[in-house]
Amino acid sequence: MLPPENIEDLYEPINNAPLEVRQIIDKVLKLEKSRLDRKRKSHINEDILEIVKESVQ
Repeated sequence: MLPPENIEDLYEPINNAPLEVRQIIDKVLKLEKSRLDRKRKSHINEDILEIVKESVQ
């Protein structure tokens, strides 16, 4: 895979995604950032699944 010509090319699919998808991405990114400073790493999959379930309902 070739590197993108522009950093904006990386964000193009996110920027063009429906609002609901962008909200899920935003919540998951916030969750991941909040977990970076923790010494004890736990599984994040269940938290992400909960975010998706909330958005679908």
